[in-house]
Amino acid sequence: MITSSARGSSASESGATGSGTVWSDDEGARRARAVFDEAFGARPREVWAAPGRVNLIGEHTDYNGGLALPIALPHRTFAAVSPRDDRAVRVVSRLDHDHRWEGVLDDIRPGGVEGWVAYSAGPAWALATDGLEVPGFDLALASAVPTGAGVSSSAAVECAVALALASLAGHPVGVEDDAGRARLAAACVRAENDVAGAPTGGMDQATSLRARPGHALLLDCHDDSVTHVPVDLEAAGLVLLVLDTRVHHSLADGQYGRRRATCEAAAQALGVGTLGDLVREEDADHPGADVGTVLDRLDDEGQRRRTRHVLTEIRRVRELVAAADAKDWTAVGVAMNASHDSLRDDYEVSCAELDSAVEAARSAGSLGARMTGGGFGGSAIALVPQGREARVAEAVTSAARSRGFPLPAVHLAVPAGAGERVA
Repeated sequence: MITSSARGSSASESGATGSGTVWSDDEGARRARAVFDEAFGARPREVWAAPGRVNLIGEHTDYNGGLALPIALPHRTFAAVSPRDDRAVRVVSRLDHDHRWEGVLDDIRPGGVEGWVAYSAGPAWALATDGLEVPGFDLALASAVPTGAGVSSSAAVECAVALALASLAGHPVGVEDDAGRARLAAACVRAENDVAGAPTGGMDQATSLRARPGHALLLDCHDDSVTHVPVDLEAAGLVLLVLDTRVHHSLADGQYGRRRATCEAAAQALGVGTLGDLVREEDADHPGADVGTVLDRLDDEGQRRRTRHVLTEIRRVRELVAAADAKDWTAVGVAMNASHDSLRDDYEVSCAELDSAVEAARSAGSLGARMTGGGFGGSAIALVPQGREARVAEAVTSAARSRGFPLPAVHLAVPAGAGERVA
């Protein structure tokens, strides 16, 4: 079954969240208000929403100062919030399970909270360190962003909450205020890094707060600058499928941190601030560092393989953008395929379930397929000619069934917009 991600479709009334079915903003706000009213016996002052994302290409390049090309999904997390006249904080979440936490603002700090609370309440600490006077607050969360699927459910939570708390603090972030959104994204990254303890880069939060409908976000993670790249797949006769393997994905389990530490050690050995510095200014007239020559300067085989992925992946981002501009979708697919192979072999963040989905999608007629997100589970994406969606979905499902893997969920994805106030 393929779940449509067209805005305005409605979820069932079961109360389940994070199922992958897109909610309209009215539906999401209604659900978040209902959770708030049930928990606190009142109506929230505001409801804000922020999306998950999939990355077209540019994986594990954000914390290496490179390029990434994500799109925001129409799947959103909704945060209903009201201020308090004391320093108490009450948070209720209906994401993967029903959760409730109560404390005070001083509890929300690195080492003070953990798990789901760190993601949900952590932005309060980050905003306070930026000088905002965040009041005590009541917060209720409901979400259509699948959790553990590699589509950045954590950043969707952080960004929805950060937007809401910035508004309560008297500094609402406007729809067109990209500078304010960039600062808010940086605060959300600090919340995830320092409070939740997940050493991620900034791609997810930038996408959730700075994306535009119908566009991919070309993000330069060296200076956080963005370029909005039109992506009209419908006009090209294509669709983008998200293949959720249903294998749990976590950024705080140590594997992600070890990859980042290896890259930082390689950069230090090469005498640069980040690996992205080696290919930052390259273009047709300035080809940049020769990858083979760079690798010859590294003695550690693990560093060599991680570095090779990062340098070639940054170049693949440029190649994909150029191919999309030229409407050469075959070349787009080639770059996607090469990205997955590099993530599987050099960066070693794929898994059997992801490889199965990618291989089946390619065999069934996709132009390109690759894992997306941090890896070790989660989702893959496939660029598919219109009319072949069902064929690809069935091939991916059959491959998983034959190998005893969880049956994947398949969603249609379209480039959506950034977080905003919805009620």
